[in-house]
Amino acid sequence: MDHVLTTQTESMGVNNVTEFILLGLTQNPVLQKFLLVVIVISYLITLAGNSVILVTIFISPALGSPMYFFLSYLSMLDVFYASVVAPKMMFDLISKKNTISFNGCMTQVFSEHFIGGFEIVLLIIMAYDRYVAICKPLHYMTIMSRQVCAYLVVTAGILGFLHAGIQILLLVQLPFCGPNIIDHFECDLIPLLELACTDTRVLGPLITANSGSMCLLTFSMLVASYFLILRSLRKHSAEGRRKALSTCVSHVTVVILFFVPCTYLYLRPTTSFPVDKALAIFCTLVTPMLNPLIYTLRNAEVKNSMKKHLGQCFRCC
Repeated sequence: MDHVLTTQTESMGVNNVTEFILLGLTQNPVLQKFLLVVIVISYLITLAGNSVILVTIFISPALGSPMYFFLSYLSMLDVFYASVVAPKMMFDLISKKNTISFNGCMTQVFSEHFIGGFEIVLLIIMAYDRYVAICKPLHYMTIMSRQVCAYLVVTAGILGFLHAGIQILLLVQLPFCGPNIIDHFECDLIPLLELACTDTRVLGPLITANSGSMCLLTFSMLVASYFLILRSLRKHSAEGRRKALSTCVSHVTVVILFFVPCTYLYLRPTTSFPVDKALAIFCTLVTPMLNPLIYTLRNAEVKNSMKKHLGQCFRCC
């Protein structure tokens, strides 16, 4: 009888689960308090660092080039990406009942993959921007006009939306009959696939490959583009090479921090591992927090603009 009911449930795609229970990072009360402090500090640094970059680019005429236009969107996406998970994590660390509704869980998955897909395409655009600036400097402002930059950002958003939409369309078709306990601090593809009360041996790899193959393909494209850039730098002067390398190293560092954990999480069998939580924390909190530091510490123009405008603010105060 139970087998018949299960078969009927699978065929109908009915969900008996209305909410999921998140086990979080740890069940140790002492460690939870420590993690709460760390996450709050990391989240505040992320908000402050990326907000300062956004404001600096917005008010500084010296940072009006396409590179800083794209950097402002990267900072904005980092704020949104961290905000999808961090507030919920902080609430769960001080709450006794760590639950999330079914719709809230699906919304979190969609938001993560929409912003992540948007950022992946944006990093490709930023690499193309550097290629044009270094390899075709005389035609840079013509090729990367304001209108073209705006179109590229809109395209990145559309592709991110399509990527997330495909994930959700595949995911919501799965029946969830119980249990509803997710051994994670967030809703993600692999933990949800493990809870589905149906055979996911075909659909599971398809869902994860949508993210994993996107990460691997994009990472390969970025590596190839920077190889071409490095080859072209041989024709530049020593000062030109130094300036170009400074910008490229910052971008390559961000690419590695973003894509290496992403590729590991999704381009593998649909099974959860203990290290997954640490890598997910790195993607959702550490990388968005480090991006402002990476770009400002190696970029003299951004640092000078920040010093100038912060000094004006202090004098006004």
